[in-house]
Amino acid sequence: MAKGGPSKEIGVAYAVFAVSILSVWHFIAEGQFSAILTLSVMCQALAFATLAIGCLTKGSTTGISGNSLILEAMSLVCRLSSTTWLNGYLPVDESGDFAFQASDVCSLFLVVWLLYQVLVAHKHTYQADLDTLPVLPFALVCLVLAAILHADMNSRPLFDALWMAGVFTGSISVLPQLWLITRNGGIIEAYMSHFIALMAVSRGLSGAFMWHARNDVTCERYFENVNHAIWAILAAHAFNMVLLGDFGYHYIKAVASKGLSATIELPVVDMV
Repeated sequence: MAKGGPSKEIGVAYAVFAVSILSVWHFIAEGQFSAILTLSVMCQALAFATLAIGCLTKGSTTGISGNSLILEAMSLVCRLSSTTWLNGYLPVDESGDFAFQASDVCSLFLVVWLLYQVLVAHKHTYQADLDTLPVLPFALVCLVLAAILHADMNSRPLFDALWMAGVFTGSISVLPQLWLITRNGGIIEAYMSHFIALMAVSRGLSGAFMWHARNDVTCERYFENVNHAIWAILAAHAFNMVLLGDFGYHYIKAVASKGLSATIELPVVDMV
């Protein structure tokens, strides 16, 4: 593994995040377990921030999947269509009054900015010839499954389905990025490895909350003894963890031995 990457800038981002997360946990949420859901979206915002730091530092979008960002934008818009005005999927502590939504809005702004860098400002560095995994079929499948499997926490079928579509889309949004990494020979630069790792942590925290709240999630059941909504939510989180499991091992090993600026070189067979 070679070293290379904005380790100082990423270190500052982690430090700011640590202060923010402790402040939200202690002063706003007052240590309530439901704040884990807010910490999840804060991790996600930090993930996009590290990606933006890498783009600014390099002046290039090489290695960033525009298709993955499109799915992330779709996921955020779907979730925000519910969480900005409905309470069904918000943390019950005070972090659900503002901090939760603010983190998702920050993430959306960062994703839109990154898409602009990829598709316009630094289009000449975008690896469009390698970023070829089509996103439309995945997006359509997520929408259809969400329409069938959504919960009813908002008591508004359209917005319940949109929120579920956001969960499904977010769980598979890493696929185009992994596809691009594979076609790049399995090389993951430092800023990208931090992005993927933080997104995994974000999904892990969200999944932990959903497991804890599994008995509180309701839906209009097709079968009396099967709550299809919560199992669909948990399955989406588990699928994301499976996708990133092998990467997690290599990431922890690289950071432990080489520090925050380590570039990871995965055997391509691990990414197939």
